Amino acid sequence: MPRLTTPPAWRDVVTIHRLEYVLPLTYLCYAALGACFAVTDTGQLAHGTVILAVLANLLLIVGPLALNVAVDMRTDERHREKGYLADAATGFGRRRALRWSIAEMTTGLALSIAVSLLSGSWLAAVAGMLLVALQVAYNVEPVRLKRRGFAGPAAFGIASVGLPFLISHGAVSATIEGPVWLVVAGMGLLSVGRTVWWSLPDQAADTASGIAAPAVRYGLRRTIGVCCLVLACGLALVVAGLWWRYGPLWALLPTAAHAVFLHSVVTLAGRRSEELVPSARRMLKRTLPLVAIGELAMVATALSNT
Repeated sequence: MPRLTTPPAWRDVVTIHRLEYVLPLTYLCYAALGACFAVTDTGQLAHGTVILAVLANLLLIVGPLALNVAVDMRTDERHREKGYLADAATGFGRRRALRWSIAEMTTGLALSIAVSLLSGSWLAAVAGMLLVALQVAYNVEPVRLKRRGFAGPAAFGIASVGLPFLISHGAVSATIEGPVWLVVAGMGLLSVGRTVWWSLPDQAADTASGIAAPAVRYGLRRTIGVCCLVLACGLALVVAGLWWRYGPLWALLPTAAHAVFLHSVVTLAGRRSEELVPSARRMLKRTLPLVAIGELAMVATALSNT
């Protein structure tokens, strides 16, 4: 019996959607963060429109990840640490993964449009359409921004964090205050920087596959330098926005983990050339928990000040 006719193993489902370690927690934070900044009472988070927005965001976050795993299967086969992604795509079925991804993104987009219709705000629908457009452009030929230097991380980072923020915020309010714009811009830049950072271990596999990701096009040291600059700018914007809205204490506490993350990347930049390529598995297990702590602290800060 062909593999594609059998039910998918749950481990393959988890893997192709990148639901590993602390990542599901960060996805949930990204999905709800905009609403957390918009509500004036925590009870508003239980409103049906907000719940729809969070569900839309979750689908619009994990759907493109499944698409990416399916599209990058041949590249991941060449990767000494990410071969398990190719194995999961093979076990799940590449065509099935593509169908699931399309269904998830379509459903997520439909839910974001429903959020706009229910809330009377255009923000969620427009952000949802932009998100899908950026993720398709990132993954699919002939555009495939992933092979176009820093344009790839920029598209993926904004679509993964900045636009979900706007979708859930739009479920509550279409009006975004000045300090919140600084926060969402900073969160987007932090995501862009982390996407650059996350691509560093892929240099050899990307080179072999002809993907001109930043580390391939510009070299590791220059790429890490840009990563540090983007992360620093993002952190500065988030601190400025939180300081403006909540004061200095609430600006520094939730950004401490992101500052530690930035320090780890700066430390990497100071290493010798032969030590510049980090371990993808170590990054996933040891460094991403810092991101999860930072995102949880952002949610807690927003809700503590409602």
